Amino acid sequence: MFGLMVRFTCKDADAAVAFDELVARTGEQIRANEPGTVIYTVHRVDGRPLERIFYELYRDVAAFETHEAQGYVREFLEAREQYLTSTEVDRLDFMSGKGVDVER
Repeated sequence: MFGLMVRFTCKDADAAVAFDELVARTGEQIRANEPGTVIYTVHRVDGRPLERIFYELYRDVAAFETHEAQGYVREFLEAREQYLTSTEVDRLDFMSGKGVDVER
């Protein structure tokens, strides 16, 4: 398993609405086309309306690389910048958990 936790901070309320729309369109494509993407969740942060956290879990690094190579992901990566003031990425080394089948 390979994972990411990404914190995005939007510029303002209008940017947050547009970013959420971009995320929704991209998420539809991820759900439909990426069997190696085990979990791809987006969260609002309570009390911080301009922040979003993505939790992403991939079967392995190859599945993540396949995800990153998709045209709709490349479009998301390019388009998102107009809405954001910051992006923080943590790469995660899966240790244990509930709800996922793990082949290590």
